[in-house]
Amino acid sequence: MEFSFPSYQLSSLYHYLLPSPALFSNQLLPESHVNWTQTPEAHVYSADLPGVRKEEIKVEVEDSRYLIIRTEAIDDSTKPAMDFKRKFRLPGSIDTDGISAKYEDGVLTVTVPRTFRRGSFYIDPADVPDRVEVLARAA
Repeated sequence: MEFSFPSYQLSSLYHYLLPSPALFSNQLLPESHVNWTQTPEAHVYSADLPGVRKEEIKVEVEDSRYLIIRTEAIDDSTKPAMDFKRKFRLPGSIDTDGISAKYEDGVLTVTVPRTFRRGSFYIDPADVPDRVEVLARAA
């Protein structure tokens, strides 16, 4: 299952709200996309961040519920190549300590591993004694 979450420039939206297209030359084009893919082992978020340096990218988990991906200036004198901030609600059965991120060729990939909770248990036949004695009173 894969979903795409586009973001749009706010100034581009005014192009469709105003009667004269000559006031805004921008078209309504996605600024960047975040793709979410679900695998049996993990949830994978991929964001296109062309021109952004690795040091400018921040990936955070807030309250073990939200994944935040954003760009941030390294110091006060510089500005990141693009302003970017997305916040995603994480599902309940994930391993927050196992979250990993990599940035390669302008694409940030964040992997959020799932945790597997067993709802039942398994009894190994080798652990069962040869003779089982059950004592119960008749009702």
